Amino acid sequence: MQSPVVLPDLISDTEQEILRLLSVYDGPTAGLYEMMRYHLGLDASGSSGKRMRPLLGLLAYSSIKGDYHAALPGAAAVELGHNFSLVHDDIEDADRERRHRATLWAVHGIPQAINAGDMLFTLSRVALHRLSDLGFSDAKVLRLMRLYDMTCLALCEGQYLDIWASERSEPMSVELYFDMIGRKTAALIAASVEAGAVLATDDEEIIARYRAFGWALGIAFQLNDDLLGIWGDQAKTGKQPSDVARHKMTLPVIYAFEHAGPDDRSRLEAVWRTDAPHDGQVAEAVALIERLGGRDYTRDQARQHRDRALAELDAAGVVDAEALESLRGIIVGVIGA
Repeated sequence: MQSPVVLPDLISDTEQEILRLLSVYDGPTAGLYEMMRYHLGLDASGSSGKRMRPLLGLLAYSSIKGDYHAALPGAAAVELGHNFSLVHDDIEDADRERRHRATLWAVHGIPQAINAGDMLFTLSRVALHRLSDLGFSDAKVLRLMRLYDMTCLALCEGQYLDIWASERSEPMSVELYFDMIGRKTAALIAASVEAGAVLATDDEEIIARYRAFGWALGIAFQLNDDLLGIWGDQAKTGKQPSDVARHKMTLPVIYAFEHAGPDDRSRLEAVWRTDAPHDGQVAEAVALIERLGGRDYTRDQARQHRDRALAELDAAGVVDAEALESLRGIIVGVIGA
């Protein structure tokens, strides 16, 4: 009889798989591995995050195949790859804090942080090689490597669009924003889910359904995050809703700019031109964004993509009911817009 799916166990087992690659080294490069453990939250100094991406991959595998342990190297690869992008994002965005503690570059400087990010990317590839040791065919391992490479390519393209847009005075269009988050957020979540399905089955229709599920979930996840960045409850999220004060061009803001008349647009632009807007200016901008439909539009889009994700999951015809319910629970819990 199959053991019940216990989400904390999946997370713990993924972290142990990662720690295989980050075990303590006594040599002169020990500090590099300490840096990576620090960033990943595996040194007991802070939060490690939700590990949502590897969790989704393992649940996808488990819902089709059963016991998830054989898929752990793939889950580790996903998490390492995700964190390589976070290290570089923090540098590019000049963010000095992540999960309520100093970012890697803020502690160790930009050169060492770039190197540690590169190392995380490399280790994400190394993690995949263990799948061969666990009996997966070379064809499956090569397919996963191709999938991860194409996903990293999309991540870099999305980051280019993000940086390009941040350097312009005019906001990007709503259409381009969806393109960008498709490359940055949805691509990685879709790949995480698809990887679990690829390892579990040769049925291409099921694999395609899982990828579509992950893609829709990724878009919904980002849009929900956009809403929380402006209207989130700090007591529930643990994060202050500071996107407007930080001039972040998320979907509600972009939609408001696109639908603003000259006067409203001028008022929004005034806040975005102010280096450190005071609380009154931020409140006025938030009220404008809401009045212009930014909140309702973003919530509607998040719900549509959430429902699409659920429909794709139902259409996949998964076998294990418990893993399916865990996947449903993540969708409903994470996407609560």
